Amino acid sequence: MRSVAALAGVGKTTVSRVFNLDPTVSPEIVSRVRKAALALNYHPNQAARDLRRRDGRPSTIGLLIPDVSNVFWASIFRAVEDFASARGVRVLASNLDDDADRERELVGNLISRRVDGLIMVPAGFDHSYLHFQQRLGMPVVFVDRPPLLLAADSVVSDCREGAYEAVRHLVSYGHRRVAFLGESTAHAPAPLRYEGYVQAVHEAGLRMDPSIVKRDADTEDTAAAECKKLLSQRNPPTAFFTAHNRATLGALEAFSDLGCEHRVALIGFDDFPLFDRLRPGVSVVAQDPRGLGEVGARVLFQRIGGDSSPVAQHVVKTRLIARGSGEIPAQRSSAGTKPRPPAAQVRTPRPRLRDAELG
Repeated sequence: MRSVAALAGVGKTTVSRVFNLDPTVSPEIVSRVRKAALALNYHPNQAARDLRRRDGRPSTIGLLIPDVSNVFWASIFRAVEDFASARGVRVLASNLDDDADRERELVGNLISRRVDGLIMVPAGFDHSYLHFQQRLGMPVVFVDRPPLLLAADSVVSDCREGAYEAVRHLVSYGHRRVAFLGESTAHAPAPLRYEGYVQAVHEAGLRMDPSIVKRDADTEDTAAAECKKLLSQRNPPTAFFTAHNRATLGALEAFSDLGCEHRVALIGFDDFPLFDRLRPGVSVVAQDPRGLGEVGARVLFQRIGGDSSPVAQHVVKTRLIARGSGEIPAQRSSAGTKPRPPAAQVRTPRPRLRDAELG
């Protein structure tokens, strides 16, 4: 409204009077204000204006996440909501379903409701459409994935370092053939986890073998099938690094079917509540979803409060949790040493989980 007032050469109160159809405003002023509003794509929303507090403090923020039924994203939602609720601010949240078109639609919907700020896990690869809203003063913070073609604050996990530490951990137990199961998306976390894997392999002086790298294991079923293929090779991998927990569950399914869960090592990226119940327990690189949500909310509220410092990327550390599966020593080495006898096998039924429950 301030921008419309400045362009029209009138006061902010006059703009309000025009859109409230005040009959005392001259036709010439009405025409100037409406032309300015059209040029700036300004659309008043009475219901949203009613939500704003008279003291000028924020009343509502928007949150866009991939899937609120997913435990990882739900934790981020809860963290943002708790932070906002403690400050008397409501959260309007929606699911993106990793759909770029839906992202734009929902962003427009939240902006039309005049939210005071926006936190989002982006689905698209071009966020330049938010330039205009930024110029009008709308603060936007990206969580888990940084924005593309837009300068904005972001809060991300240290994915590369987490993957690097996981593979180093496997190498420390004698593994020389460590397979990689990742996903095909080009969003930042996936390639960063692969980069961490590559860095650890190179620093260990190991040869990169493309035959044990699968970057299209997007689902549990695909990961299980790829894992079985890799383990049927003449020189199979002795350890796996799975870059997301759907791939981890697929690998566990394959290990269980082949009876090798006590002989082949595994570390997965992202934790899941049941991973500590299996035998052996699943070693993981755990992210901190609550930390991501809290930092994202804090940065957003600082921006709403007038913080004009340069945009920044805030990194939340990951944590390697050793539970047993990542500490299985290599059963054989590339030097061809005699395999150790397998440990006693205890087959543990694995519950079938829906993709919607996974991160």
